[in-house]
Amino acid sequence: MEGRNNVLLPLAALLTLVAGSMIGNVEGAVTVPRLTRQYYKKTNTCANAEAFVKYQVQKFWEQDKTITPKLLRLLYSDCMVTGCDGSILLDGADSEKTAPQNTGLGGFVFIDQIKRVLDARCPGAVSCTDILHLATRDAVSMAGGPSYIVLTGRRDGLSSKASSVDLPSPYTSWVDALAYFEKRNLNVQDFTTLLGAHSMGKARCRYVRDRLYNFKGTGKPDPSLDSRKLQELRNQCPEKYTKGEHEQLVLLDKDLGGYKFTSSYYNNILENKAVLAIDQDLSNGNETLSLTEQFASPDAGFADFKKAFALSMYRLGNYNVLTGQQGEIRKNCHYTNSNNPY
Repeated sequence: MEGRNNVLLPLAALLTLVAGSMIGNVEGAVTVPRLTRQYYKKTNTCANAEAFVKYQVQKFWEQDKTITPKLLRLLYSDCMVTGCDGSILLDGADSEKTAPQNTGLGGFVFIDQIKRVLDARCPGAVSCTDILHLATRDAVSMAGGPSYIVLTGRRDGLSSKASSVDLPSPYTSWVDALAYFEKRNLNVQDFTTLLGAHSMGKARCRYVRDRLYNFKGTGKPDPSLDSRKLQELRNQCPEKYTKGEHEQLVLLDKDLGGYKFTSSYYNNILENKAVLAIDQDLSNGNETLSLTEQFASPDAGFADFKKAFALSMYRLGNYNVLTGQQGEIRKNCHYTNSNNPY
């Protein structure tokens, strides 16, 4: 990509489209009928739903800044498997949340609390899936990210199977990860932009250790990793743990405490200081490197990143949604209505 307009023009087209309230085709995106802005207000089913969600998220965020990366990961894990249907929220021995790729997922308690608040005011009106999307948007905005558009009217899915989870692991090459995104109608700009969510949160040492001690079976560290960053990470992630020692978590980006949207994620890549290999690999592709340089630009890079992030979250949120008479509105986000023990 050459020049900033490659990010700004799709966003302008998106805003023009959404101004009409209904969604049709966006280039490279899925057709999503019946999603609209302020769905619950327009249908008079829960006019203040979005205000209720925002109030609850504000209360949580003031107490726990980790809510933003937790909700982002939860939404990603939901949408990128079978689509944005809330299946990641379902309990069960063979549910998506039990899959190895979803180890450490959090944020469920936030969704449960918001669901209780909404059902006390508008019983059975708002889907768990829409709650997840609205809450994530508000948490992103509170962390310094964009306040992007979320169309609503999603319904909740009726099944969840761990066998369907094929999320790319942190060890996946950027080429394979990009191909995974493209199968879900997301492009290289979406891929590079959504990885920018790694400007917040933490990673388990198990996902970093190979870069520190045995990169690709060489018995040596990743030669692309900055030497000072290597030592910093080795201090946090020993090669072997002593008996009783717990696995550590490392901040993906230490800037502003690791829980604010910043452009330093992309600066870290250019300086070979990215924690995860999949992040550092953005410097290996011509187009991903060009976007990385653009978002790291001291001129207007961060503003461009926020605009691009808004567009990519919009596109991600429209993947394989259920609307109309599809799916259901769950009474409890952890169970389909037919399997609800309560």
